[in-house]
Amino acid sequence: MLLNTYEQNGRLFNMNFIEEAGAGLAGYRGELVLVEGEVADAAGRRKPPVAVIEQTVMLAGSDKIQMMSGLVHELAELEHFFSGYAADVDTGVTPLFFVVNAAKEMKVTMNGVTADIIPLPAGLVWTELCDLLGLEKGDFKGQSAGEKIATVGEALKEFKSGYSEVTWSDAVQAVTAAKRETRGAL
Repeated sequence: MLLNTYEQNGRLFNMNFIEEAGAGLAGYRGELVLVEGEVADAAGRRKPPVAVIEQTVMLAGSDKIQMMSGLVHELAELEHFFSGYAADVDTGVTPLFFVVNAAKEMKVTMNGVTADIIPLPAGLVWTELCDLLGLEKGDFKGQSAGEKIATVGEALKEFKSGYSEVTWSDAVQAVTAAKRETRGAL
């Protein structure tokens, strides 16, 4: 399975779970490494990643990504997704990324992958994704965590954003100074 390969290669970070999500599919929740941390010692251990896709929700088969969503703080960080993972995205799959500093909703294409971009300075990917797709708690009743991701994946296949397509260079210029607020104990 593709997700097991990612795990073995250190591409998954702060993993919540990898779980079967139906025939030949696995679901993943956690973080996806965009830029690895540097090697920290002679044993080859690495420092934490430099850039990740947070709150990743991914559905993958044996060798292709079937559904992908997550959060990045800086739009420019997505260039690492397009260069490092584009070959693994199945034909016709449109990843949907929530971006803290994106100025507007848009569609971008790079390395043969078209992705939808939605600004999200505050909020949770899973909640926003379910709201966007019109999914409610009842749609997930009795499902395992992996099956819930498969349900979101099916709904995302039907989603047509209608966002304006922009070039990558125009997209990275259409950013704001927004920063994600952190909450909780200090």
